[in-house]
Amino acid sequence: MKITLIKPNIGKKGDNLYVDEGRMEPLQLGILAALTPEDIKVVMYDDRMEEIPYDEYTDLAVLTVETFTAKRAYEIAENYKNKGVKTLMGGMHAMLIPSEVQEYCDSIIVGDAEPVWEEMIEDLRVGKLKKKYEGEQPLIPQKNIITRRDIFEGKGYLPITLIQFSRGCRYRCNFCASSAYFKNRHFCRRVEDVVTEIKSQKRKLIFFVDDNITADFQKAKELFKALIPLKIKWVSQGSMDMLYDNELMELMVKSGCLGLVIGFESINEENLKNMNKSSNRQKKFDKYKKEIEILRSWGLQTWAAFTVGHDGDTIESIQETCNFAIENKFCFAAYNILMPYPGTPLYEKLKEEGRLLYDGKWWLHDEYKFNYSAILPKNMTPDELTEVSFWCRKKFNSPFSIFRRAFDFKTNMRTPYRFFTYLIYNPLFRKEVHKKQGMKFGNK
Repeated sequence: MKITLIKPNIGKKGDNLYVDEGRMEPLQLGILAALTPEDIKVVMYDDRMEEIPYDEYTDLAVLTVETFTAKRAYEIAENYKNKGVKTLMGGMHAMLIPSEVQEYCDSIIVGDAEPVWEEMIEDLRVGKLKKKYEGEQPLIPQKNIITRRDIFEGKGYLPITLIQFSRGCRYRCNFCASSAYFKNRHFCRRVEDVVTEIKSQKRKLIFFVDDNITADFQKAKELFKALIPLKIKWVSQGSMDMLYDNELMELMVKSGCLGLVIGFESINEENLKNMNKSSNRQKKFDKYKKEIEILRSWGLQTWAAFTVGHDGDTIESIQETCNFAIENKFCFAAYNILMPYPGTPLYEKLKEEGRLLYDGKWWLHDEYKFNYSAILPKNMTPDELTEVSFWCRKKFNSPFSIFRRAFDFKTNMRTPYRFFTYLIYNPLFRKEVHKKQGMKFGNK
């Protein structure tokens, strides 16, 4: 038997599928490969950089579906259907809106695949694949399971190894699809399994893909203590409240942390309150002045993530957010338009208020384009929101901004390694800003 694992693309730029030069290994597919019995052949195709050979024999095509890749995933499934091949879909989007996903495949996994993968395989062997499998999130994820990385070889991924320590987050931000998926819960792997997985691969640069690696301070400390002897360098995502635990921060730095993606989201306290971003409001709010001082004192390079289009935003306040990030010399910054993901409190709120564009299903609409507004913001038009968010990305990633932000001797120039990282990745992200803007979903 043979199973084909597929990572769908977002869509196309011009007449061709977009080629993602900053692509990383699709970790979830490596985990599925590890769960698959050895007598079943597993191949993987990444639609972001290679053609899918639909004529190649397979017993099942498995697609991981995110909201941004849903339209393309459905096209791929249709191509397999025309070849008489069964398809199975899972992933974030399949959990958020299973009724839609079921329309486009033979079988669906809602929730975590780990507890139902064996059952699905046995059903496949006897030709009795169920229409739907529902997987409860294991309390201890990926127990004794080491990601299969041979399926990633030769595909041109960035030279960084993706590993997961925890899943989910205990906070309840109203726009967060991950919070909706994990129901505001947080699950950690065994530290010894993480250490074993790190030792099983060759790289010393690790990206922990956790939604919030510091959501549980005590478990994070256990992990960081175990990482210290490994002498690795790593990055991940964390929440602002971590900065108030000195022991946690000391262990984090000693364990090799270079920096973190942190959800700043907004420099407007009222916006933070309305989005339920409680992790950013545990101390007196002063536009993160104290928090940024702490980050710089530990020498951490920061990827500041902002969402724009909240009810308290104006064109001018969004522009101010961009200038704020440049002045604070963040290593990277993202200016993501507030997106209404299905299944989130934000989606339901905007739906009730009649503020969803593209019939509420922007991810399938033929007119929607990547990085465009899918909502009616309060203080500007949708086009104005699209334009100002793109303005932020262009300005932050401009040559002048890259040059100016480099000169921070506490972070970006703290060591030759950090400076080299800064110089390599900033031009790459600058290029991606312009390549992705206005990309059409799907390939039709």
